[in-house]
Amino acid sequence: MAKRDYYEILGISKGATADEIKKAYRKMALKYHPDKNPDDKDAEAKFKEAAEAYEVLSNPDKKARYDQFGHQAFEGAGGFGGGGGMNMEDIFSQFGDIFGGAFGGGFSGFGGFGGGGQRRVKGSNLRIRVKLTLDEIANGVEKKIKVKRKVQAPGVTYKTCSTCNGSGQVTRITNTILGRMQTSTTCTTCGGAGQILDKKPADADAQGLKLVEETVSIKIPAGVVDGMQLKVSGKGNEAPGNGIPGDLLVAIEEAPHETLSREGDNLHFDLYISIPEAVLGGSKEIDTVTGKVRIKIEPGVQSGKILRLKGKGIPSINGYGRGDLLVHINVWTPKTLSKDQKEFFESMKDNEHFQPKPDKSDRSFFEKVKDMFS
Repeated sequence: MAKRDYYEILGISKGATADEIKKAYRKMALKYHPDKNPDDKDAEAKFKEAAEAYEVLSNPDKKARYDQFGHQAFEGAGGFGGGGGMNMEDIFSQFGDIFGGAFGGGFSGFGGFGGGGQRRVKGSNLRIRVKLTLDEIANGVEKKIKVKRKVQAPGVTYKTCSTCNGSGQVTRITNTILGRMQTSTTCTTCGGAGQILDKKPADADAQGLKLVEETVSIKIPAGVVDGMQLKVSGKGNEAPGNGIPGDLLVAIEEAPHETLSREGDNLHFDLYISIPEAVLGGSKEIDTVTGKVRIKIEPGVQSGKILRLKGKGIPSINGYGRGDLLVHINVWTPKTLSKDQKEFFESMKDNEHFQPKPDKSDRSFFEKVKDMFS
């Protein structure tokens, strides 16, 4: 089943402000909150769906990528996502402040949050940059990357925090002129984890974690663009105790190609031919991202002509086919000539066959480019 549009989920337009996006999410989240809809799987699904939409649209960079590429900007391969695969721990951990005091200052009754449950702390995210060739971007690739991440050290043990009794929060009741007011804050002793370090091996840090090098397999979908950020869930640093791991954020860097240049999903190739080849025609072998191909040069081809090779560009990240390869013909004029060559061209200067006679098919370079992208 196809994913619903994020703007449709929150009931807003693409021009919505950050404040409008936040208000729309709060409205949807409160409507489908698990405390109001116990044991309702449909409400739970909509609650997660709204959180996923907000996770993307509330982030200017992610919102820009979503507006340009749609869901495929985050979900081109398993393990990636803007907010995809978010569980209740992720939602309450990231967006708990959105709910304010609507549920008694905590999230009782679901997933062990707030009230009488134990809050699960999420580990920190890791960020890496992966450089890809144009061929890898065109065809998709699986990369095995060595990542240094913190994990719980073998033999480490934790015990319940005595300050918050494992809840991760400290509740205070204050008498005011309006009556008794209850506030809950994150426990400073355990940092909200509900657990503190009990025993740790010598090579572990103060949280019971140790740094290890791990090989992570990353499946990168075809059509990614320079600067795009993908997410591998659960491959960031682990958290102490019963916390959940952070994520590995993968920034894409596109390496320059020797002969091809990219513009969106289209590719450009500058083909230089000699004057005899332009006059007589022939064939030339050129580079593409799927291997070399031979193209035909028509006799009398003009410098500046653009040949379009359909479907020889980059696949769309949205899955809507492939771009084209645009071959720009450039007639190479020699800078030095032999005596005989010079005499030949001198004799051809006034020959009617060598006089420029452009017709409607020989439009200017700018007209050709404008026509191709209109």
